[in-house]
Amino acid sequence: MKVFNVAASIAAMALAISIAPRLPAAAEQHYLYVANPGTRNYVEYGGVGILVFDIDHGYKFVKRTPTWKVAEGKEPENVKGIAASAKTGRVYVTSLNRMIAIDAVTGKTIWDKTYEGGCDRMAISPDGKILYVPQLEGPAWHVVDAATGAVIKTIETKSGSHNTIYSPAGDRVYLAGLHSPALSIADPKTHTVVSTVGPFADVIRPFTINGANSLVFVNVNNLLGFEVGDIKTGKKLYHVEVQGYEKGDVKRHGCPAHGIALTHDEKELWLADCHNSAIHIFDATVMPPKQTTDLKMRDCVGWISMSLDGRYAYSSTGEVVDIATKKVVATLTDEMGRQVQSEKMLDVVISNGKVVNVSDQFGIGMKQ
Repeated sequence: MKVFNVAASIAAMALAISIAPRLPAAAEQHYLYVANPGTRNYVEYGGVGILVFDIDHGYKFVKRTPTWKVAEGKEPENVKGIAASAKTGRVYVTSLNRMIAIDAVTGKTIWDKTYEGGCDRMAISPDGKILYVPQLEGPAWHVVDAATGAVIKTIETKSGSHNTIYSPAGDRVYLAGLHSPALSIADPKTHTVVSTVGPFADVIRPFTINGANSLVFVNVNNLLGFEVGDIKTGKKLYHVEVQGYEKGDVKRHGCPAHGIALTHDEKELWLADCHNSAIHIFDATVMPPKQTTDLKMRDCVGWISMSLDGRYAYSSTGEVVDIATKKVVATLTDEMGRQVQSEKMLDVVISNGKVVNVSDQFGIGMKQ
């Protein structure tokens, strides 16, 4: 059982937060934004807030941007998702009950709102205007005005709303519910569900898509592996199991493989394995993908994201892996010297004091 003193941890960070510098208005800078507590509500893995790391200098800790204050005697809420927009320069973070919008450069809070049914892992439109915010394993997604936080519409799927991907082209939104084996697809012009993919072997957990919006790769309950679906026909195509590793008990999520990502060139698929503290890599140039490499990580892997330049994979364990060499090249550490872990992180590029590019928390393929 994990034991920690939340009050002491928050107090120890207060000075660092109060003197946290504004990000420099200089030539192009590359940062990793990590929202915490991003592994359940475990503050020992980096405390509370958005931790900013300098990618250009070995992922060195830069600053901590405050999100929500934690009342004395209370535990912080789990962070459920992170999204950002290069169009507006804002980063958004959800907790169990609320969502906050923050200026990515200054760290200033723009708005902070609660939502009926709570919040989960959301997604933002390419133009930065619309957020699709799932209720916390509830019946619906809220369509939210990203400028104000106001709810525009609610889409009911009755699927246990959980994970969300907005297609890079902005023409569809993928809605995965924790209680459904089928993936719903919404048209953002009408904010209505227009098709589904599946059913898969069990309820859908993390998932990702390829750049052509033709294939979806899903984690499902009770499977150390993944399944592949055809987005155009709505049919399940393949069932893939990890070879050489046992499917055992997991620390969290109750799912053997909770995390899946494509490299930008879509040559590889990376799969999380909590029980074995591993990442399994598959050749995605063939169908079904073929297992090729297995990486040992320092803890339970519960999510995988990819860097904006496509060179690195981010494990929720706080390890940064070079995709080409398959070697860990950096481990995240906060201003107190603690090992940082989080399932909610993305890249932000700032040039002359303005956000010019961002990545996504999901490992979406970029091949067209």
